[in-house]
Amino acid sequence: MNKFKAFISNDKNQKFLIPFIAVLSGFLVGVFILLITRENPIDIFRAILRAVFGIDLNKIGTGKAVFNPRYVGEYFVYAMPIILTGLSIAFAFRTGLFNIGSEGQVMVGSFASVLAGIYLDFPVFIHLPLVIISGALAGAIWGFVPGLLKAKFNVHEVVVGIMMNYSALHITNYFLRNLKGSDNVKTAMLPVTATLNSEFLSSITNKSRLHWGFIIVIISVFIFWFIIEKTTFGYELRSVGFNKNASKYAGMKVDRNTVLSMMISGAFSGLAGTIIAIGTFGYGRVLPGFENYGFDGIAVALLGGNTGLGSVFGGLLLGSLKAAQPIMQTMNIPRDIAIIIVSFIILFIAMQNGIKMILKKLGGAK
Repeated sequence: MNKFKAFISNDKNQKFLIPFIAVLSGFLVGVFILLITRENPIDIFRAILRAVFGIDLNKIGTGKAVFNPRYVGEYFVYAMPIILTGLSIAFAFRTGLFNIGSEGQVMVGSFASVLAGIYLDFPVFIHLPLVIISGALAGAIWGFVPGLLKAKFNVHEVVVGIMMNYSALHITNYFLRNLKGSDNVKTAMLPVTATLNSEFLSSITNKSRLHWGFIIVIISVFIFWFIIEKTTFGYELRSVGFNKNASKYAGMKVDRNTVLSMMISGAFSGLAGTIIAIGTFGYGRVLPGFENYGFDGIAVALLGGNTGLGSVFGGLLLGSLKAAQPIMQTMNIPRDIAIIIVSFIILFIAMQNGIKMILKKLGGAK
């Protein structure tokens, strides 16, 4: 018992315990809602098992294949962009900023990649990197505006970010409709030299949409970790986030670092838009509204404790719920249950100080 109390009252252990409790509590709320609506809560976990691992428990003993790798491929397709937006939000959080404009940065990143894909004509080893860089650069430019207004005029980045989300939606839709070969729904298909599609990955996952975008995700996680944890520049960014006045007194370029932080954060979101456009779909899409990749990134960042590796785990968890939603519908479970679970997970993460107090009391602290 004493070891248990010491374990739960340890500050380092609480970094893992609090997200675990938040996730568990969110699922318990979902289970409770299903129980009071007379649905079978076990079906949630069957849907998630099928979405993540491709295992359909309902087919056991029927003579049909229990495992379908297509679900695994689609699961990673759902998870990859929200891991990137999670990195985007986490980077901004670590530097004292709130990049709520991630949603707009995803859209302009997607648009810029489609534009480069359609109008540039190079061999694949030149074309594909240019398309990827275009998406990251567009996201960075979209992040530059709230960063500059924050640094120079102290305009809150949340207000600017929200307005720029709507600007991104309508501006990109307008230009997408007018691109060569596009209609009111989508653009022309991108050339092979400008896509991340892979026949090999598709073949081993039973014709899923899995693509090479996971390499971009891995590189992005490494870049996040390296900048934040291993560079003087990253230390300065974190210092500005902790205390702007003290950082300025120490001789750091606070305004410059604020702008650069938002630009790097925007670049991660822009890459999310890139892999959606040139990986998942292979064309640009005219959107009727937000797809919530940026807003999902907030949940991912909070779940992951604003770290690179934590954002990966947060993105994989949230991706599992996203991937399970269509399966839930086939099982007559409202897909909104997944949204409710995610919402309560975020709520419990936001209540982390209260959870920490409870853990301290259970650990015997006064």
